[in-house]
Amino acid sequence: MILELPLTQLHRPADPLTQAPWLLVLLHGVGSNEADLCGLAPAVPEQFHVVSLRAPFRLGPSAFGWFTFTVRADGHRMIDAEQEMTSRTLLAQVISSAAGQLSVPAERVVVGGFSQGGIMSLSLLLTRPELMAAALVMHSRLLPEVEQSIAPAEQMRGRRLWVSHGTADTVMPLVNAHDIRDRGRKLPIELSYAEFPGGHEIRPAELSGVTTWLNGLTAGS
Repeated sequence: MILELPLTQLHRPADPLTQAPWLLVLLHGVGSNEADLCGLAPAVPEQFHVVSLRAPFRLGPSAFGWFTFTVRADGHRMIDAEQEMTSRTLLAQVISSAAGQLSVPAERVVVGGFSQGGIMSLSLLLTRPELMAAALVMHSRLLPEVEQSIAPAEQMRGRRLWVSHGTADTVMPLVNAHDIRDRGRKLPIELSYAEFPGGHEIRPAELSGVTTWLNGLTAGS
């Protein structure tokens, strides 16, 4: 099935024998493209449609981002808030459209990403929880610019959140994951948190943990 979406995508269909398929929407990191996280598809349970999206802002040849940013001398990151809002609004539309075309209800939709893609996944969970059952956030952070748009906590009840990070990540320091974890514990969501040896990359142990978590979602349904 070819999805009609406003963003370029790669789609690995769910097993056609699955009676109640799920949808996993994957969002790549800055400077990458839809082919990057699609490489994880073989590890994703067959009950899932996997749709890997390309970010809308071109940064170079085969390089895209959800928003641009600058890093100050003190290490503080200043994002283009207008681009982030544009991407978040577009993603909400794309997720809803993809789920509709695949006949997957919101309670079986998962949005996941790595680095900047994880930022977008977390932002969507916190601001548009009605779109999904769960978010998968790897090596990312919570944007201060999003905090004013966070939905009431009660709207997140029953949602699930996976957060993982590398203990030696120098691109997104581990303190960012701790911040997400601590905030998540204050919300009525089911939080799964894990740290893995390594830097800003997805290693086999982390991918195995993600696969187990995804399997747990489908078992719970």
